[in-house]
Amino acid sequence: MKAIFFGLMLALGCGFANAAYPDKPIRLIVAYPPGGGTDIIARLIAPELSRKLGQPIAIENRGGASGNIGTEAVVNSAPNGYTLLMGNVAPNAINVSIFKKLPYNPEKDLAPISLVAITPNILVSNLNVPVKSVADLLALAKASPGKINYPSAGNGSSSHLAGVLFDSMGGVSMTHVPYKGGGLAMNDLLGGQVDIFFATMPAAMPFVKSGQLRPIAVTSERSSLAMPSLPTISDSGLHGYSATTWYGLYAPKGTPPEIINRINQVTLEVLKIPELREQLIQRGFEPVGNSPKEFANFISSEIVKWAKVVRIAGIEPE
Repeated sequence: MKAIFFGLMLALGCGFANAAYPDKPIRLIVAYPPGGGTDIIARLIAPELSRKLGQPIAIENRGGASGNIGTEAVVNSAPNGYTLLMGNVAPNAINVSIFKKLPYNPEKDLAPISLVAITPNILVSNLNVPVKSVADLLALAKASPGKINYPSAGNGSSSHLAGVLFDSMGGVSMTHVPYKGGGLAMNDLLGGQVDIFFATMPAAMPFVKSGQLRPIAVTSERSSLAMPSLPTISDSGLHGYSATTWYGLYAPKGTPPEIINRINQVTLEVLKIPELREQLIQRGFEPVGNSPKEFANFISSEIVKWAKVVRIAGIEPE
């Protein structure tokens, strides 16, 4: 009887503790340096999440290894809801096919909370490169194999695979230059050290609007809400081309379901705020929001999809 009593009290104690969540600041890890799409969306939604949860949310940038370092840090954190991850397609879907020894399993070691947003990448060039269209880029790349280079946020990132897919479908060979984050790649594009970039729209939009970068096309199957007049790569000669980036919230596996559901509920409320939605859309994000189960199913489908792209591209796991 005593064992049953203490077991019941322990369960009730956990329930009370979870009911009080959150009662201290929350850490939101971004597995990339500042300036990229993942960092931008985290900083846009964190203040609203903080306001609704009633606790400060501190963003911590932990870049490196194509998002693996920051993601692993969350996997190894206490499953109590006080360390969260703003994940994206690379460490949470693509890297399974890129790395032979990934230090975590994105489906088994993380608890999905909600898909936050999807965005196409945008093909941009620095102003010194003489291309204004996909046709121009294909012609230049075919005339000088290997001369055109493009950066990425890291091996296996969406900006990397978008370039690989472009090479494969366009019959060209451009030189890939991996960086440790999209913000670093963007800096060198602006400085003229690299030529073109399959950048996330949120990272590129300010420089497109200011005239510092030349927009060429978007990588999605349909036009972007942020730049509806910009053509897609698919409609510009490479029919069927599609490469998009997505962002979502995660907690460590084992986080109590009531905490996951609480964060999910608040996230869905935040994504319905008109002013925030407009900010997201203007920066190239398309807000989503779904249930943990729906997000988990989406992740599984993305892992399968990108594994096929990696095989087609002939990328050997590192």
